[in-house]
Amino acid sequence: MSKTEPPKKVDAGAPPVASAAAPISAADRLRESFDLLMRAEHGAPFSVLGPHPVDTSAGKALAIRALAPDAEKLEVVFSEPEEIYPAERMHPGGGFEVLVRGAAATRAIPGGYKFRVHYASGVVREIHDPYNFPSLLTDFDLHLMGEGTHYEKYDKLGAHPREIAGVNGIHFAVWAPNALRVSVAGDFNQWDGRVHTMRSLGASGIWEMFIPNVKIGAIYKFEIRPKGTPLPLLKADPYGFSAELRPRTGSVVYDLSGHEWNDGAWMNARGQTKWLDAPISVYELHAGSWKRIADQDDRWLTYRELAEQLVPYVKKMGYTHIELMPIMEHPFDGSWGYQTVGYFAPTSRYGSPHDFMYLVDRCHQEGLGVLLDWTPAHFPTDAHGLGQFDGTHLYEHADPRQGMHPDWGTYVFNYGRTEVQNYLLSNALFWLDKYHVDGLRVDAVASMLYLDYSRKEGEWIPNEFGGRENLAAIAFLKHLNEVVHARFPGVLMAAEESTSWPAVSRPTYLGGLGFTLKWNLGWMNDTLEYFAKDPIHRKYNQNRITFSLLYAFTENFILPLSHDEVVHGKKSLLYKMPGDTWQQFANLRLLYAYQFAHPGKKLLFMGDEFAQSGEWKFDRSLDWHLLEYKSHSGVQQLIADLNWLYKSEPSLHEVDFEWQGFEWLDCNDADASTLSFVRRARDPKNFLIVVANFTPVLRENYRVGVPHEGRYREVFNSDAGAYNGTNAGNLGSVATEQIPWVGRDYSLNLRLPPLSVLILKPE
Repeated sequence: MSKTEPPKKVDAGAPPVASAAAPISAADRLRESFDLLMRAEHGAPFSVLGPHPVDTSAGKALAIRALAPDAEKLEVVFSEPEEIYPAERMHPGGGFEVLVRGAAATRAIPGGYKFRVHYASGVVREIHDPYNFPSLLTDFDLHLMGEGTHYEKYDKLGAHPREIAGVNGIHFAVWAPNALRVSVAGDFNQWDGRVHTMRSLGASGIWEMFIPNVKIGAIYKFEIRPKGTPLPLLKADPYGFSAELRPRTGSVVYDLSGHEWNDGAWMNARGQTKWLDAPISVYELHAGSWKRIADQDDRWLTYRELAEQLVPYVKKMGYTHIELMPIMEHPFDGSWGYQTVGYFAPTSRYGSPHDFMYLVDRCHQEGLGVLLDWTPAHFPTDAHGLGQFDGTHLYEHADPRQGMHPDWGTYVFNYGRTEVQNYLLSNALFWLDKYHVDGLRVDAVASMLYLDYSRKEGEWIPNEFGGRENLAAIAFLKHLNEVVHARFPGVLMAAEESTSWPAVSRPTYLGGLGFTLKWNLGWMNDTLEYFAKDPIHRKYNQNRITFSLLYAFTENFILPLSHDEVVHGKKSLLYKMPGDTWQQFANLRLLYAYQFAHPGKKLLFMGDEFAQSGEWKFDRSLDWHLLEYKSHSGVQQLIADLNWLYKSEPSLHEVDFEWQGFEWLDCNDADASTLSFVRRARDPKNFLIVVANFTPVLRENYRVGVPHEGRYREVFNSDAGAYNGTNAGNLGSVATEQIPWVGRDYSLNLRLPPLSVLILKPE
């Protein structure tokens, strides 16, 4: 499509044209059109229904036509003053026509008349004529959609309350370029796809219709008749703002306006914050299993209940953000939200869209950011979803070597299609715009970047240059991040990318993908593998715990200990730890302290903060009763204190992504399995000393070289009694001695508790 000429609005599928050899009368043509309408095969209903000027033997007239299946009688009623015109039945199935002449014809403007429909049951309904209202999409809308730059597409497609000529109703619009016919079917028309067949807007592939008197809360789908098959498809609205609770799959008409946001201070500050220099500590959670109400059939909390219980808890624990695993509508609980069907609808499991707005608003009022897990890498094959949407592979590739994900049995988006890119981009912007969300964690980025991701030889198609890179997906991700950062300053875009793809979190003008942050899955894998080893063997694996510092500053990393590490037989973090019960808890405290001391932003999954002992289950609550035990409550207190220390000490967050913020003191004492290093703030005089002992041995008289002489105060000890540790440590502060050590002129003589991290600050 040309980028300079907007597509013309035309009606496709006009009624048959008479041939010279066999002329067809106007009456026959009308009957044939009604036949097509009654079979729901007519692609241009606006060319037949509604008001049309006609020539009759008595002169010019206005023909007002209606399709009312099963109606016994129909009348056209003009009001003020009231005039009633009985309609003539033109088709036995329910096709009607009224001829209006003279001054009455001038009153057939949008909203100027109603149909009074009489049914055999005795029911009489009065409805405005939906075919007497104009298109609401402009040529400019269609032009932007065609070139993929309509960033507020969600304001145009889908279902939107509108008022036209004093008549309230819903404007429906959907993209289905290969359909023979598209209708709106819902509880307001008895799910009869013949009643509200939509207008085709030609080459744009958009179908639209204003249906008067439809109310907020109406349930609907799009009934799509593909070309070449008599069987229609019943599809949920790709842009639907709300949906029925599973297992029902209908879209629900919803008005997103009306919430009075009270987060102005947060939103203003967000755009001014230099987030790469700020503390970011993320609490990842699954809304349906964080906490459940046992005495109410073990139900999950609603969005509003989460606002009242989750928000104070996360604030008390000291986190800066929550990250919700996908809350977009999904049919299968066991997918945890990652198999999204309703990309524009917060799941109805926990309440309404306004309830979700309330949750975000409360977070912001309490100083907490909200990140959403977002799934543009794939979508499920459910019949009511995006797959083969108009009878063709519209959103996905047709070739399964490109269009099917081998690991998850899901469809892969066709990122090379302009309209698909625009769909995903507008969806990302939608959550930032309508719900004030503070960022997106983009799921499975690696599967988007590589054409051969999880595929064997012969199961994938190289790009135009013969390579394995998905050039269309790369272009999409760059465009996504450019537009998001330009339109919403201060928003965080995090990539879950598990390979060594370069410059994921670098600006696009430097050749990067443009993300703010990248999940450091290499750090996570190496660290957990190291911690799983019996401490007696750790000295042989010192390089595994130090390796992350070789690449720590190549990206803007976030260090994740996420849900993926505590499911599918991987055990909880606590039970990944070796040794007896005491050592397991000490190792876990050591792990968390090491995570917070290591360069990079932080992420921890729910339950890990109090040493959840069992694996995470999506259909049950966390084991909050464990907090009755000091070993578990001690870990919870440790996380709260780490968050407080992390936020209050600039040296732990200001220079996370440059070498200037980190300096080894000693990384080579493998025999003792210890590490010591410096973390520096932007002001290099502001620094902390971190010493980690990865063995269950109390090390007396352990010497650590330090940058400057003076006294160093112990500001954190993961073995403190408050955390149910042994309370071994250095009791306040320690003075340097002028004893050179590992290249330093001054050193400290320390007492290292077993399986611990000490953090010291110069006084």
